[in-house]
Amino acid sequence: MGRKLKFAALALIAVAAGVYVNNTSLLTPHPGSKPVLLAHRGMAQRFDERGVKSDTCTATRMLPPTHDYLENTLPSMRASFEAGADIVELDVHPTTDGQFAVFHDWTVDCRTDGRGVTREQSMAKLKMLDIGYGYTADGGKTFPFRGKGIGMMPTLSEVLATFPDKGLLINVKSRDASEGETLAAALNALPAERRRTIMVYGGDEPIEMIRRLTPDVRTISRAAIRSCLIRYIAYGWTGLVPPACRNAMVLVPVNVAPWLWGWPNRFLNRMTDAGSAVFVLGPYSGGEFSTGIDTPELFARLPQGYSGGIWTNEIETVARIAGKSKD
Repeated sequence: MGRKLKFAALALIAVAAGVYVNNTSLLTPHPGSKPVLLAHRGMAQRFDERGVKSDTCTATRMLPPTHDYLENTLPSMRASFEAGADIVELDVHPTTDGQFAVFHDWTVDCRTDGRGVTREQSMAKLKMLDIGYGYTADGGKTFPFRGKGIGMMPTLSEVLATFPDKGLLINVKSRDASEGETLAAALNALPAERRRTIMVYGGDEPIEMIRRLTPDVRTISRAAIRSCLIRYIAYGWTGLVPPACRNAMVLVPVNVAPWLWGWPNRFLNRMTDAGSAVFVLGPYSGGEFSTGIDTPELFARLPQGYSGGIWTNEIETVARIAGKSKD
């Protein structure tokens, strides 16, 4: 019995050693490159994030402005790239005249002087709205951007034409599979090399359609994020990458990252080999709203020399910390 126990103990030690060697970053070459910065909504007005849900009117919770840029506009995107962003995130809605409007909210009521569901309007009508109309930092006493956002809601075509070689992340706001089909057709009309610089995320149904019709565009949905991370934590120690993590945009909350086998470098290498790009978010604690890596304190939670992607709402701050500021 003693010999059997000794043999079992040695076998267990050998297995543990194998798992360690297969997953430690200590034996993985350090890439030595700077992180990839993703500017969520571009250069945007910040707001009080406490208790925010998907339908919260964040324009009425605006913090005192420190710049004049409005999210999802061409000037905002340009400023983000100039500040050091590698990728800019934008939101889209189909319009009744066959285009995609670049705008965050499901309705135009919160930010603009218009009314109604965004996707139920023509682009011609949306172009007439003042997208800075509803922003206030003092409970409605003053509206510093009123009159300054008229005609500034761009189309997706305008964004693509203005930034022909820049990285973009497109957020599909619906769960409508037909919207995914329409967006896939627009993406397939682009050159293959351009599609490789674009990622798409959003509702499960449209993303599944894009994943099927435009396989060279990296995608992720809420269900796919959960499937990717849970399955990787379950069996990633083997080196196997779950299907949901392949050819994908892998979003990792910073408080989940340490649980990933091989974090950081071995994990990043595995995802790269699977055709995927990794971006770290702020801490996730449940609910509908996720933060970014927006402060020096959150940036400090990343591994030293981290070279993967960073999702941020504060591109100027994070670009300086990451050594990518162009100032």
